[in-house]
Amino acid sequence: MEDMTLIYLITIGIGILFVIGVPIILCIAYWVLFSSLAIDFTISNIGITCYQGISSWALLAMPLFILTGDLISAGGIASQLIRFAQACLSHFRGALAMATVGACGIFAAISGSNSATTAAIGGIMIPEMKRDGYNESFAACTAAAGGTVGILIPPSIVFVIYGFLMNVCISDLFLAGIMPGILTVIGLIGACSFWARRRGWGSTSPFNLKEVTKTFWGAKLGFFATFIVMYGIYTGKFSPTEASGVTAAYCLLAGLFLTRKIKLRNLPRIMLRSALVNGLLAPIIAISIVMQQILSVIGAKAAITAFVTSLGGYWVMLFAMMLIILIGGTIMESIPDTIILAPILAPIAHSIGINPIHFACIFLMGDSVGFITPPYGLNLYVASGITGIPYFRLLRFVVPFLIAIGVVWILVAIFPFLSLWIPNMAMPAG
Repeated sequence: MEDMTLIYLITIGIGILFVIGVPIILCIAYWVLFSSLAIDFTISNIGITCYQGISSWALLAMPLFILTGDLISAGGIASQLIRFAQACLSHFRGALAMATVGACGIFAAISGSNSATTAAIGGIMIPEMKRDGYNESFAACTAAAGGTVGILIPPSIVFVIYGFLMNVCISDLFLAGIMPGILTVIGLIGACSFWARRRGWGSTSPFNLKEVTKTFWGAKLGFFATFIVMYGIYTGKFSPTEASGVTAAYCLLAGLFLTRKIKLRNLPRIMLRSALVNGLLAPIIAISIVMQQILSVIGAKAAITAFVTSLGGYWVMLFAMMLIILIGGTIMESIPDTIILAPILAPIAHSIGINPIHFACIFLMGDSVGFITPPYGLNLYVASGITGIPYFRLLRFVVPFLIAIGVVWILVAIFPFLSLWIPNMAMPAG
């Protein structure tokens, strides 16, 4: 039997496993193993490539930012950020929903993780929204949608991986994600306002500058954590990896000695939770690099490149790539999707004159859509897990959030300055 016939049969079989619920890491691993045998790759190649693929200084930022997210949640910093967001938006209809999205944006600027953002903010805000008269499914969906900015607003774990794979400056990627992330937060707040006004959800209270000032001061530890990351990277004092270590250390000390919400006896549990998340992500990265290697050998990269370039025209090719990114994001987790598709599409984008940093923002914004779309929809699964609400009950509230993200995504794709303005300003400093 020819190699490609075997590859097709293996792919169909693995697709069936994915549909019936086998974890994606196992699906990718089985495909890599059987495809390696089909094209006469040695088994030792898998181990060597996996080891070399994740033996990178840049990737150390990933577990450290994951740990930072757990530390700011356990240390009470997340709660302080939420109170500030609530005080700023209390006079709007749907204030709690808007505050949930706003708090997700601030939390993401420290943790860099979409799932951690959804779990931490959702765990606090969903019960609050329910008590204020919101539909529980909508509350859970709001936390899931707010979590999508976790990979856009720096420091982003997926930006770290993208920069590592594509040899693009991670510091520049962090700066480029600021404006698209802020615009996405604004768009999601607009979607919250739409739902709240339409259904009459949520109470309002007069704007209180004193309360805003008070909660801003209360949230100072969280804002300072964000400042550490951005100032260190912007001025060149820290690399992204060093910034992740400094921020994690700061959040640990703040939780131990300032908020005093973290106890020494709880550190092993916090560390273990972070290690479990990292233990899921690192193998996906490692095995996906082997998958990328196999796809190159069997000509998948060349076939996709030939298809996209045959369409002709800058805009047609750009929107074709965006469609591929969107489809990939709906069926795969962001990290394997990035590892598999970015090395295929980024060279095509470069060949038609798209700035590599701009395309990275386009790619990750498209990837983020998949966090709240079936069949994968990781953030929806996280929100379902912390509330006990069935996954499919959350889908009825997703559409306005998807429209909001989609509009911002298209604007960022059409107007490069939305992602390049801040990196270009920072260039002289670097």
